[in-house]
Amino acid sequence: MTLYLRHYWKDERLVFPSTSNKSMTFDGRLVKKIWVPDVFFVHSKRSFIHDTTTDNIMLRVFPDGQVLYSLRITVTAMCNMDFSHFPLDSQTCSLELESYAYTDEDLMLYWKNGDESLKTDEKISLSQFLIQKFHTTSRLAFYSSTGWYNRLYINFTLRRHIFFFLLQTYFPATLMVMLSWVSFWIDHRAVPARVSLGITTVLTMSTIITGVNASMPRVSYIKAVDIYLWVSFVFVFLSVLEYAAVNYLTTVLERKLQEKFPCMCGILHSRTMMLGGSCSESEANSLAGYPRSHILTEEERQDKIVAHLALSSESNSSRKKGLLKGQVGLRIFQNTHAIDKYSRLIFPASYIFFNLIYWSVFA
Repeated sequence: MTLYLRHYWKDERLVFPSTSNKSMTFDGRLVKKIWVPDVFFVHSKRSFIHDTTTDNIMLRVFPDGQVLYSLRITVTAMCNMDFSHFPLDSQTCSLELESYAYTDEDLMLYWKNGDESLKTDEKISLSQFLIQKFHTTSRLAFYSSTGWYNRLYINFTLRRHIFFFLLQTYFPATLMVMLSWVSFWIDHRAVPARVSLGITTVLTMSTIITGVNASMPRVSYIKAVDIYLWVSFVFVFLSVLEYAAVNYLTTVLERKLQEKFPCMCGILHSRTMMLGGSCSESEANSLAGYPRSHILTEEERQDKIVAHLALSSESNSSRKKGLLKGQVGLRIFQNTHAIDKYSRLIFPASYIFFNLIYWSVFA
């Protein structure tokens, strides 16, 4: 912070006669010859008085002994911040002034006009913060070895700008989560497409999390942005696990059907089920693995779904039984897509619900 620090006090030793009641102004050379307050900035990391082209110090003495002592100073001070709501946080920083040698029995420090003592440029703006308000306070500070001292405070309330973090963090993370939902509309047999999409979104989320943490202080508590990014990461990771579950269940059901209906596997994969075909009964028996001379009995036909799927029987009852068994087998396979169908609704709804809670709590 660069500021003009102005001290006011009265020193009767500097009274001088004047008919026009005009003050006298001096530069910094006279400061070393008179008494001036030894004010310093508490918790200052670095501070200096500007010296271009000469020391930026002004001393003005009035005939009645009133003194105005002004300096142009740049101060780099410490501010204790709480990042638990970062980047939706507000911070309160203070600049503290205190006499270094004189206790409250020797020197009293106070603001001349209260909050009106602070004058700021209306054009002042910060890249990350908006200055909401500032006010002045004063209290006593105690040191066990030296005693009580007057301390003045300039308190600033800073509100962080969120737009930068929306573009760099929240918006990309939300897009990655939405991109992971695309896999629910991709055929579960397209293994390379769904796996590569899931891995890409997971790695991108990891990159976003690493980039945010690299620009932040290493604090030991969870920040608001961590909650959002890690929940988004969990959604992306669950979309990968969802496909793993779909693929596993499909494989298990295929094996069970192959064991129960060994003649059915070739038809299901080749999609050549002749539900309404005009094949003869001998041709159907040949497809089922029986010689043309062998005619299946009614009981054997009921045990073999493939015969009912390929057979154009004259008996309506036998035909309906075959179609029913074939449809049961197909429905089992189609139910493996039910996980994808439910995920298309559950994942977006859950993520929207999380966003509503998140922004209502932290915003």
